[in-house]
Amino acid sequence: MKAALVGTDGTLLHEARRATGRERGAEAVVETILAFAADLRAHGEEHLGESAVAAGVAVPGIVDAEKGIAVYAANLGWRDVPLRALLETRLGVPVALGHDVRTGGLAEGRIGAGRGADRFLFVPLGTGIAGAIGIAGAIEAGAHGDAGEIGHIVVRPDGPDCSCGQRGCLETLASAAAVTRAWAAASGDPAADAADCAKAVESGDPAAVRVWQDAIDALAAGLVTALTLLDPGTLIIGGGLAEAGETLFTPLRAAVEERITFQKLPHIVPAALGDTAGCLGAGLLAWDLLSTEVSA
Repeated sequence: MKAALVGTDGTLLHEARRATGRERGAEAVVETILAFAADLRAHGEEHLGESAVAAGVAVPGIVDAEKGIAVYAANLGWRDVPLRALLETRLGVPVALGHDVRTGGLAEGRIGAGRGADRFLFVPLGTGIAGAIGIAGAIEAGAHGDAGEIGHIVVRPDGPDCSCGQRGCLETLASAAAVTRAWAAASGDPAADAADCAKAVESGDPAAVRVWQDAIDALAAGLVTALTLLDPGTLIIGGGLAEAGETLFTPLRAAVEERITFQKLPHIVPAALGDTAGCLGAGLLAWDLLSTEVSA
């Protein structure tokens, strides 16, 4: 878990990390979160001279932000955890709950790579592929909280099976996990991963270039579908695969430009905040919560 004390302007005042301890069970994880939040508040009182006035928490899985409930998170064993109410009871301050990718996208859009962009799309390429749709400084969650799941756009109908039940979803072909699988098979090294593939591409290995280009072609196809629907001014790419830098971005920009017709080409940029985006975004959710309460 990553946590931070965040100033009104999104400044990172203090950062801390702690093991989730998920092997101890779902209830123990919740208690760890509550204790971590309380310790963070105490740190602010002791070292910054004031207590936090609100809290934000970003969690994976299915989230009902309006009701403050972590509906389902397979990796944590959660079902219908009333996290907002539990935190408010422990901390005595208002709490905002958000989805981890959308919360990270909020930070990237407002104080990171998308700063100043009225419309942006944040796409982290990790184990899977998700997305956050930024509109006028806020993240669009959709009618049911599922907006932005571009990893499940079908780009190759005859492609690999996806855990969602479809075939050929973008994340089965272009996520860091997909590149890892493809390169492990192509190289004959079961321990090889996406970062190894990127290094092999940089050294001119033809097999690595083929694996890499296949992933970029799939990614570009999915992104053009997203651009057609959303027309963002800035497209922010993050996650583990983006750490390859221009080895990814140079061919990706070219592949997207090749595919667009009437669409406007957005600025395609790397994420700027790294793995602090989630806790910075949670801080922004907390400040937004206070702003909403004041205006109400």
